[in-house]
Amino acid sequence: MPWVRALLRGQKVLAKARADGSLDAVSGRVEVRYKPNDGRAYQAGERNLEILAGEALLPDDACAPANAAPTKQERSAERKSAAAAQALAPGAVPKDAFTVYADGACSGNPGPAGLGIVIVAPDGKIAEGYEYLGVGTNNVAELTAILRAAEIVPDAAAAVVHTDSQYAIGVLSKGWKAKANQELVAGVKSALGKRTGWRLVYVPGHAGVPLNERADELAREAVRTRASRLPARPGS
Repeated sequence: MPWVRALLRGQKVLAKARADGSLDAVSGRVEVRYKPNDGRAYQAGERNLEILAGEALLPDDACAPANAAPTKQERSAERKSAAAAQALAPGAVPKDAFTVYADGACSGNPGPAGLGIVIVAPDGKIAEGYEYLGVGTNNVAELTAILRAAEIVPDAAAAVVHTDSQYAIGVLSKGWKAKANQELVAGVKSALGKRTGWRLVYVPGHAGVPLNERADELAREAVRTRASRLPARPGS
């Protein structure tokens, strides 16, 4: 079976395909690989995969032979290790910068969507909140969370924004072309472009990073309650 390049929740993967280029789904699941030379085989829901337009089919030997995917415990250990490395990186957050954790949640995709943000000022004071966005996608929620952070943190302040959305980082800072949400992506880029000293940093989701877990809880609270409670801008 050949392979086709696809997006899985904003992250580029290689997915098993049929000769006609369609996804080779079995009971709604498709074998995917994150790296061609990594034999670990994962199963992804067909509805969560988006085939990249204009990409040629790749031969079967484009990916290494399949090995068993890591167990849930092994994946958890890998994520925690990556999170710890990020947290301990020297100079990860300058002492005069705000620390932001921004996350989105969606019940269905699309479905009721919400965002959660945690903002830590340089003096250690924490502000947090959530916002219900109505019916939307997870990507919209993730992008809007970053936008709200840019609207709340004081204009002159630097900030390091942590997100577990590879999609958001890709379309905002890596030059990925946004096929959907173009107006929102442009708005977030504009908001960030007016700031100096702002960085987007990837943090693994559900890896035990306390403030990222809290942002996720807040986003889910917005979806559960269909309510919004955003923090005020410091000094306002």
